[in-house]
Amino acid sequence: MRSLVKVFCVAVIVTIGYQHQTLSLNLASLQRSAKVYNISQRSPNTAPRYQLTNLAVIKNAFNRRISNIQVLVQGKVIAILPDDLRGDRHQRFIIRLANLQTLLISHNIDIAPRVKDLKMGDSLYIYGEYEWNAKGGVIHWTHRDPKKQHIDGWIRKNNITYQQSMQKLKVS
Repeated sequence: MRSLVKVFCVAVIVTIGYQHQTLSLNLASLQRSAKVYNISQRSPNTAPRYQLTNLAVIKNAFNRRISNIQVLVQGKVIAILPDDLRGDRHQRFIIRLANLQTLLISHNIDIAPRVKDLKMGDSLYIYGEYEWNAKGGVIHWTHRDPKKQHIDGWIRKNNITYQQSMQKLKVS
């Protein structure tokens, strides 16, 4: 029995170590590719400004029907939907996360520029507010808040951050 417990403990430690190493490698490669963490890089030694939201947090929010959570996710585009033209106009598409959860992205194109040349399979980073729905959830507030009452969000594709009006489109 003791040897079985020892084997289990070693397996847990190895798994945790492997996951930590994988996470560290993934963070390092993301930082090197400059796809997300330092939106406006001050110096190479600056700590990351944003961190990916743990997928368990998003899954838990879905399972418990929790909304209003600020998240940073990385996912692949699996569907491009027609724009929502009622009220404020929104570019809409669906992404799939690494844990296979799907999220509708509702990106206000009256405030921020449309994500250019969006196509199936594109990998995006999205920083916005998660809202529960029965199909996996929605992320909105993917732009600056002109009234300065909400956290500014953004979408990043191919090192371009879509966050504010076209005149001020930030390319880094």
